[in-house]
Amino acid sequence: MTNPEAKGAIHLHWGFIGIVAVGGMFGALARYGLGLVIPAPAAWPLPTLIINLSGALALGALLEGLSRRGPDVGNRRVLRLALGTGFLGAYTTYSTLAVDAVHLFTTDKAPAALWYLLASFLGGAAATTAGIWLGAWHHQRATGRQA
Repeated sequence: MTNPEAKGAIHLHWGFIGIVAVGGMFGALARYGLGLVIPAPAAWPLPTLIINLSGALALGALLEGLSRRGPDVGNRRVLRLALGTGFLGAYTTYSTLAVDAVHLFTTDKAPAALWYLLASFLGGAAATTAGIWLGAWHHQRATGRQA
């Protein structure tokens, strides 16, 4: 796979690039699949909102959990790249958020567009904060110690 202890800029290591690419492939497939099964009531982009909020929560928990276990080396780096950068980077879709918002604005649904943007940005910040809290809580529970 790759040397998890590689030195230097990790974006220049083919093994790390491959890890991100494989994680991204699965993240994009997960996003696509959920986009098919989550309804979009009255063409409101609920699937994108749910996907982005759940991704923000997961990323907050992942990064907090990994950071509490030590420096970004070895298996922690591989997990961060595969799950954080790769899977969750492709799973969340803030470019689609922008397209959905523009679509709502251009179809004379400005109030819906504003609610969507507000729910996305404030909800994303809240979900990330909740994920960080969950990661910290899980670490404390698993190790019996605080940061």
